[in-house]
Amino acid sequence: MSSRCSNSAGRLAGAMALAGGLAGSVAADPFEDFGTAMKYALPLAAATCAVRDDRLEDFAVRGAVHMVLVLGLKTLTDGHPVSVRPSGEGRGFPSGHAASAAFGAADLAGKCLQDDRLAGAALYGAAGATALSRVEAGQHSVQQALSGALIGFSLGGASFGIGTDEIGFSFGMRF
Repeated sequence: MSSRCSNSAGRLAGAMALAGGLAGSVAADPFEDFGTAMKYALPLAAATCAVRDDRLEDFAVRGAVHMVLVLGLKTLTDGHPVSVRPSGEGRGFPSGHAASAAFGAADLAGKCLQDDRLAGAALYGAAGATALSRVEAGQHSVQQALSGALIGFSLGGASFGIGTDEIGFSFGMRF
């Protein structure tokens, strides 16, 4: 592993630990705490990498599109069956936690750690665990969590070419 990958992995671990500590008092369930921490830690680590790689503009636009899409869908579908949470409350479609974690994981795996299969697997595992934590907490159905993860994965892996010449899609973990 190159020193660049080692530094990135170290920063990723630090950001995840910081977010975990900040989210620790939010909920009593450790699995739910983990999901909340990853909602913030993965995009934060991806933003740090985007700054390092001089692609912050593209990252910021994709991040804004991801948030507008998730919040817009929550608003548009509120009051419809697809948006009813297991608790009976509304605004459940799609899962914002799953979307944010998958966005960060896809950006990191596809653009920062693309040559490190183990790191990519760990990132996608953390994003998947985040989605599962929302289902286990009774905040979302499986479909709502998967929908959020798909939105995040799609926009995290994309490159719009803003500020760079690269337009494309990369999910990392090359085999």
